[in-house]
Amino acid sequence: MWSARSRFLIVLLFSTAFTIDLLFNILPKLQQRSIRNLRCPCEEGSFNSSAVLRGSPALDTTLSKLRKLLSHPLYREQNLVRTPGDLLLEKDDVVKYCKYKAKVANGRRARRGDVTHTHYHSQVYLASNWLKFHLAIDRYALYPRSEPFIDHLLEDLAVVDISEVDYTYDEKALNGRCNCKEVVKPSGVHLKLLLKFQNFGKAIFKPMKQKREEETPADVFYFVDFQRHNAEIAAFHLDRILDFRRVPPVAGRKLNLSREIQDLTRNEDLKATFFISPENNVCFFARCLYSCKTEYAVCGKPHLLEGSVSAFLPDLYIAQRELIENPWSRSYTFTVKKEWETNPSYCDKIKRTPPYNTGSRLLNVIDMAIFDFLTGNMDRHHFEVFKKFGKDSYIIHFDNARGFGKHSHDELSILAPLIQCCRIKKSTLLRLKLLSQPDYRLSDVMRESLLHDALSPVLTEPHLLALDRRLQAVLNAVQKCLQHRGVDNVIKDDVGDEFDYMDFNSSAVAR
Repeated sequence: MWSARSRFLIVLLFSTAFTIDLLFNILPKLQQRSIRNLRCPCEEGSFNSSAVLRGSPALDTTLSKLRKLLSHPLYREQNLVRTPGDLLLEKDDVVKYCKYKAKVANGRRARRGDVTHTHYHSQVYLASNWLKFHLAIDRYALYPRSEPFIDHLLEDLAVVDISEVDYTYDEKALNGRCNCKEVVKPSGVHLKLLLKFQNFGKAIFKPMKQKREEETPADVFYFVDFQRHNAEIAAFHLDRILDFRRVPPVAGRKLNLSREIQDLTRNEDLKATFFISPENNVCFFARCLYSCKTEYAVCGKPHLLEGSVSAFLPDLYIAQRELIENPWSRSYTFTVKKEWETNPSYCDKIKRTPPYNTGSRLLNVIDMAIFDFLTGNMDRHHFEVFKKFGKDSYIIHFDNARGFGKHSHDELSILAPLIQCCRIKKSTLLRLKLLSQPDYRLSDVMRESLLHDALSPVLTEPHLLALDRRLQAVLNAVQKCLQHRGVDNVIKDDVGDEFDYMDFNSSAVAR
């Protein structure tokens, strides 16, 4: 028979095990589920983006400008004639690659004797929203207009359990080398981390370094400005509203620095950057010289820290990209200027230079300039395209964290490609005109779109209103081009005859 002491010890053992499971497993998962339901459609003023994008009757069209916008003919799926090469990836190739990655990852775990982390199984990835996202990328955009899996992927970015944390690949390439005396810091020291999820998903985490209401000081140069996590989130929503669909999905998230970063990383260099501040907050900094610690450190309150989580595109092994210098890149010094900044006829040379002399590459650069002008992002020195789609591949709008820094200033030099070349896609101009109308006002649909992010409010009201002002500046620039060069020389028809009823004389564009 069991003695009273033995029974007591057994009960104590099971109670302790249950308490540990409750604290470290059950409660965190319940907390994550609660985040999903923060903005229940039944709550007054709440907004469900998935319902809007799928055309659900959950919202009254009289209350939702965003739903009304996405129901407009300009935002309906067009009957594009697709060829076998239009998709970026073939499913069989992706499945084969994922099985190989799972085998390698599990073999590495076994050699380390690691039994505490998730066993990677390719079937988990094959059923995930990550795979749906990757398989939907084609030569027209990163994702379709109305597929609900994008909204489900945004939810995953905000709540799915993290399995491992590490430095990003460019940070590792620096191997800890950086010079804090340099004016322009290498890209790897901007304090961003690689998050790996249990279903093979990967994302970049950029922590909060500046409060939303803080404007970038007037004397700060664009190349030493803060990177803002909320700018990454807002840029995704703006890109989607403009119907470019060239920004990978981004969601806001609050991480527990101790439990979700420090405890999950196997990188000893990263672990060594954690410390406790005088206010008893958990902090960490970029892998750099010790003298850089104060400059780059970020701290939780005391453990929680918000940031942006940006979904990875498919691995370069199966989807190669090309890095190209922006013809309108800036000098990144205090004194030297680039040719485009001093030569108003600079675009004439670009128009004669391959691949900008044919196809859509120049028009895609102008799209990117309009997008960057609306966000206020001056830091577009390079861009990337998918190699598979050749010279007409759309430009992927990566790295938007230096946008939304100044709501009180409009940097017209960002619009140089549009102003100097006087060209614009018909589809782009149609949507800009639509978003300037009261029923579809850009600031209103942006405000509504951002409501469902976990870190809402993402932008302050002055930044939202600045979008309307800058949109009008873009239309004014197009108006001047039309006055000097005429419709046929300015507007490139990429949508066919369906929208020929639209008026493109200069006065109509201005309105």
